[in-house]
Amino acid sequence: MKSLLKFFLLISFCFFSIFPSSISAEENLKIGLLIPMTGKNQKLGDLIIKAVRLAVNDIDNGKIEIIPKDTASNPETTLKSANDLKEKGIKIIIGPIFFNSLRDLGKVEDVIFLSLTNKTINLPKNVISSGINSTSQINTIKKFTTLNSINKSLFLIPKIDYEKEIKKSLKLSKFKSSKIFSYDTEPTELTKQIENVTNYKIRKQNLTDEINRLEKSDDPNKEKKIKNLEKRYTIGNVKYDSFIIADFDESLKSVATSLLYTDISPKKKYFVTLNQWFDESIIREESLQPIYYPSIDKENFDKFRERFLSKYNFLPNHLSILSYDLIGLVYYLSTSNDFSNLNNLFKKESIFKGKIGIFDIRNNEINHRLNFYKVEEKKNYKDFLIFLNAKYLWSILYF
Repeated sequence: MKSLLKFFLLISFCFFSIFPSSISAEENLKIGLLIPMTGKNQKLGDLIIKAVRLAVNDIDNGKIEIIPKDTASNPETTLKSANDLKEKGIKIIIGPIFFNSLRDLGKVEDVIFLSLTNKTINLPKNVISSGINSTSQINTIKKFTTLNSINKSLFLIPKIDYEKEIKKSLKLSKFKSSKIFSYDTEPTELTKQIENVTNYKIRKQNLTDEINRLEKSDDPNKEKKIKNLEKRYTIGNVKYDSFIIADFDESLKSVATSLLYTDISPKKKYFVTLNQWFDESIIREESLQPIYYPSIDKENFDKFRERFLSKYNFLPNHLSILSYDLIGLVYYLSTSNDFSNLNNLFKKESIFKGKIGIFDIRNNEINHRLNFYKVEEKKNYKDFLIFLNAKYLWSILYF
């Protein structure tokens, strides 16, 4: 066996191999793959195929057969391809990628789909979300706030399609944040709303009032005090000790910038966000640092990227490493199940470790145990992404 078998492990504080040496000798293990092979997302599908081939090569078992079919990022094409795979006797299919492609898959009976989406609401009964879902992320953030005695958090959620996902996960995790606030993503409206929720105008008026009071006072040191006050933007503390921003890319930066505008600094309050997949642009945004977020095992991700680049001469994306691990997961399940009862296959509690990290499987759900990272520029650091207490707190940070 090659190196893939080394990280299919049962977790305690140490790792133990759980793989038997081979799958059933009677027949091949057929795994379906639903990906965009045509259309605007064809390149994404090509990356996933390459990652899957890499996984099959690493498992090094000639009985594994991958059968890809095109979704064209379209629900009608996806349904047709899914039925084609079912006719070939395939019971487990990895994919599709996009949530809108799942629409009709409930019609395909006796087949389980391990979709790469991270959405968990309104899934067909035979579709399991395998992406890094919001529940996995919020559970990790909750552990971080507990460890750091953060008791008053403002959870900022954009008014877009995944708002319900975040709120559902907050409820399930019993995250006791002080306030949940949904905001408009339009920049002008956003700034006004951040001003309101942080009482910016009141704090700014407090500063003006204090300067006026000093000017009228007989305080012998008033000139010095006024000069110091004029260097400030507000007076008065904000009641939150952390700001958890459920956003990404430029929208995330807009929210953080609005917080800075309202005189809230990540140097004084915790800025926390969701999984950013090690976005290097955040490293360049020094004004937003330090900022914290949950994500997969970065060391494994970097090694996977290097290996993928070496073999295919271009870099993979995060869906590639997830696809790689799902092949290993299906292979693992095949060694201990005959797939005769698909309804129970993902209901019983089990643990699986892959490149991306640890999968917890229970009640037809896949959640991920994530690491927690801090982005903070240090002039002498080769890598600005710092894993908090990696060697000693990992078992506590996982849910």
